[in-house]
Formats: sequence, C-alpha cells, structure tokens
Amino acid sequence: MKIIIDFIVLIMLYIFIFYKKWKKKGKDILLINTTMYIYLSFVLYFTLMPIITSLPFIFNHPYNLMNLIPFVDLINGRGDFIKQIILNIIMTIPFGFLFPLSNKSNFIKTICYTILLSLIIELLQPLLNGFRSSDITDIITNTMGGVIGYIMYLIFKPITIKILNI
Repeated sequence: MKIIIDFIVLIMLYIFIFYKKWKKKGKDILLINTTMYIYLSFVLYFTLMPIITSLPFIFNHPYNLMNLIPFVDLINGRGDFIKQIILNIIMTIPFGFLFPLSNKSNFIKTICYTILLSLIIELLQPLLNGFRSSDITDIITNTMGGVIGYIMYLIFKPITIKILNI
C-alpha cells in the first residue's frame, strides 16, 4: 500500500509536468523520455520504495555507513553475491542506452550520470530503510552496466536514429 502512494505521485508528475513538456518537443522525444521515465520509476521501485511514507522516519534508525571494500562479499563468499552483481549490472544497462538517446550525451557524461544515479541510490537506501545498506560494489557494477548500455547504444545507434527520426 505504501508503494502505491509513490506510484501515484510519479504518475501525477508525469501527467502534469513531464508529458506536456515532452509532447511539445515531438513524438520521438516524448517516446524516448517516457521510456526513460518508466525505467527510472522501476529503478526507484526496486531500490528505494517506499519513499514518501518513509520520509518521516529517516532519522528513527541508525544510518549504516557504506561498505567501501569492493567485492568484499565475493571475496568472503557471503550471500548471493553473483546474483547481486549480475542484477546490478543489468539494472543500469537501460540507463546507459537511454540516457544518450534522451539528451545526446557522450560516453563520459553518460558514465558520470550512471555513477551519480548509483551513488544517490546507495546513499539514500540506508536513510529510507534501516535494514538496507550501501556498498561500493553496487556503484562499480552499476557503472559497468552503464558502460555496457552505452556500448549497446553505439551498436544500435544507426537503427535507432532511423526508427525514431532523431
């Protein structure tokens, strides 16, 4: 139920702010930006939600500091580290593909924004939920996903440009 509030806010933001703005720029821009918006909404769902109902309680639990030892779970054989690494890579492949489509950015800018997205998620997770932690490995693997996504963008760029007329 708590997550529904977040989705209602996301839908309202889209309808009343972003849809109007993007529609004026053309159908292709609307399609690309809407796809990015839906993708980012799902990233929020899997990483941070519920957000709005968690805000009043962000200071009611200890903040777990970020683990700064890369791949410590892999090294120590703890948990389902392989699954986590793969899921973190997969999660940001669409970002690496869609981000340059949505604003015609280059590799460096795309990777910087991928790192920023990942860093924001990792820093907010323990704030919103005392049972969540943040890890440098997630930032590294999310960045790897962004790189893979950007490579896919480069490979499919001629086809994408032809289809979308951008």
